[in-house]
Amino acid sequence: MRVASKGTMPAPPIHHLTGLRPVEGDVGAAVYEMPASPWWQTSAGVFTPGVMAFLADAPLGAAVSTMLPAGKVLTTSDITMNFLRPASVESGRLVGQARAIQVGETLGLAEVTVADGVGRVLAHGTTRCFLFQPFETLPEPPKEFEPYVAPEYDTPDPYLREDVPGEVLPQDVWDRMTGLEILRGLMDGSLPLPPFSYFTGGRWTEAEEGTASFALPMTEWMNSPALRIYGGTIAMLTDICLVGAVQTTVPARTAFSPLDVKVHFVRPVAADGRDVIARGTVVHRGRKLAVANAELVNADGKVVAIATGSSLILPDRPWTVERPVVAEEEAEGDEEQSAP
Repeated sequence: MRVASKGTMPAPPIHHLTGLRPVEGDVGAAVYEMPASPWWQTSAGVFTPGVMAFLADAPLGAAVSTMLPAGKVLTTSDITMNFLRPASVESGRLVGQARAIQVGETLGLAEVTVADGVGRVLAHGTTRCFLFQPFETLPEPPKEFEPYVAPEYDTPDPYLREDVPGEVLPQDVWDRMTGLEILRGLMDGSLPLPPFSYFTGGRWTEAEEGTASFALPMTEWMNSPALRIYGGTIAMLTDICLVGAVQTTVPARTAFSPLDVKVHFVRPVAADGRDVIARGTVVHRGRKLAVANAELVNADGKVVAIATGSSLILPDRPWTVERPVVAEEEAEGDEEQSAP
């Protein structure tokens, strides 16, 4: 971790794609940061809250791994995030600060806070990791390491590229169209795609009342240092389809904001270029609270993750980019209503 934070080892593809990087590490603690790039913008102009889960997965795993002996590794079992306020380009940068809570023989627990560039807390999360030793004996390390020199590329890393395609939908669209109509417009091309879709290659593939599906290609850009798809990518994908499912139930001029997400990782995902499909389904739609479940399936039809999440809905509160929903300021009790 200390070597990585000094930039003296190769950065994985996911760091080049997004600017995610380690900035500090100690025993039981890790700090990562990521620029609040305009590439992350959704059609609403803010970042999907799953971007904070995307960031959080790195310091959470690192905080646990700093307490492991040589040869022992971890795999993330689950991650839970609670969202307090949205992230946007105005956040400047996103900082995830994690600490290990308990690291035993087979399980590790850690927690994280995600803040913006001025220190406002945006989210809090926890994780549980399984710990194991894949090899009985380890090869002898080399006595000397060749100094690492970062390669130079002809083009800047994607998150640094200034010509950002895609559009944020103007206010009048949110005022006259339902959430379902907007998702269908993004699918059929009658509405422009946001920067997020061009950045990740993700796209909506299904939108019905109470259900939405989002496909994301598992390219090598998404690889972690372990050369498999970074877990934060999967966590972000679950949140996207959960948010989309809730959006299909929201009328025009109605603001809503995700409150939390809990993701269970079922199996690792290979960077084979094929889609993972995330399908979200609303299981409860109250007047001010919606709850949805998600299932992520790879191209071979195998489940790779399952999740649940809830969202705050504010009837008669128009959505505006200038005045996004801040959950801790506007959450109130829910009035029961049958699920659609």
